[in-house]
Amino acid sequence: MRLLEAAADLLYPPKCAFCGALLDGTRDVPCPACQEKLPWLAGEEAERKVEFVSLCVSPLRYQGEVPESIRRFKFSGMHFYCRTFGPLMAQCAQDRLAGRWDVLSWVPVSQKRKRERGYDQCRLLAREAGRVLGAEPVPILEKFRNNPAQSGLDSDSQRRANVLGVYRVPDPQAAAGKRILLLDDIVTTGETLSECARTLWAAGAADVVCVTLAKARG
Repeated sequence: MRLLEAAADLLYPPKCAFCGALLDGTRDVPCPACQEKLPWLAGEEAERKVEFVSLCVSPLRYQGEVPESIRRFKFSGMHFYCRTFGPLMAQCAQDRLAGRWDVLSWVPVSQKRKRERGYDQCRLLAREAGRVLGAEPVPILEKFRNNPAQSGLDSDSQRRANVLGVYRVPDPQAAAGKRILLLDDIVTTGETLSECARTLWAAGAADVVCVTLAKARG
């Protein structure tokens, strides 16, 4: 595997997931310039109040290089960015949510969206974060309705209505009595995470905390 990665580096030199600068060392960390200038969140600024969620935290603000980087990750096939993003989320979870969860899971995309995109970006984030956290992600939620993207809706009420009832827990035993750490890429209004958490509570979850890569608004 390392030989294959070394060969790939020769053909396609590793670049920073945020600014695209060539990387001299580890391929899966932001370049030194981005490590200095990315909109890192600290203290209470890293937190977002979300209904049905005990605590939601994020390492980055959704500004600067971050939005375009996430767009490339989700819509332009840059699935390998998860190797950079996942550890950032894991570190945030270690710093702020340690001891508050038993099971690691993620906000899934619909099967239609997964076929179009070729992958479930949050599952990839959970896989990479789980490697750092020492936890194997568990698929608990299922998105069984392919609703319009939240990013295309203007008002909070539209976003709330758009996600209502689109998730379910196929196996309630996977959630029953568990404290769940739920991963998503961005928190904006929090309606998606809120609906996922509500669904998990209805399935018997003991608690829900969340970590996202970036926080928009607030």
